[in-house]
Amino acid sequence: MELDTDIDGWPSGDWEALAASAAQACGDNAPELANVRLSASLLFTSDEEVRTLNREWRGRDKPTNVLSFPMLTREELLDLAPDGPPVMLGDLALAYETCAREAGAKSIPLDHHAAHLIVHGLLHLAGYDHEISEEDADNMEALEIPILAKLGIADPYMDRD
Repeated sequence: MELDTDIDGWPSGDWEALAASAAQACGDNAPELANVRLSASLLFTSDEEVRTLNREWRGRDKPTNVLSFPMLTREELLDLAPDGPPVMLGDLALAYETCAREAGAKSIPLDHHAAHLIVHGLLHLAGYDHEISEEDADNMEALEIPILAKLGIADPYMDRD
């Protein structure tokens, strides 16, 4: 998968390399994301921008940590052949202030939390949805944990139950 990354309002850091590593790890554990035809855009931006996107596209007038805008259904993604023209999987946007606040509250590095949210968002673009049922949430977490482990990031769900 190819990521088109735009960084606006985040502190200095190699966010583009972090995103590429997260996408690679996703493809290693979720084969549907390993298709070389796929591309996605990733915007590292501010709470203000994410709030605007959330209000305009989701009717929720508040910032959130990550927004995902899929351009394929899960069935379309699974039906993609490995050859052919590039296909846009979708768009992601990460809100800096919310991500930084959450990382601080969890006492984890910002880059670890950002990587988790990129993985989480890419899985949403692939059709995974933790809001449908407890089983779907468990399935999504079960994918995220080994993907994050490949990136050297501890299980973010260790405090559940």
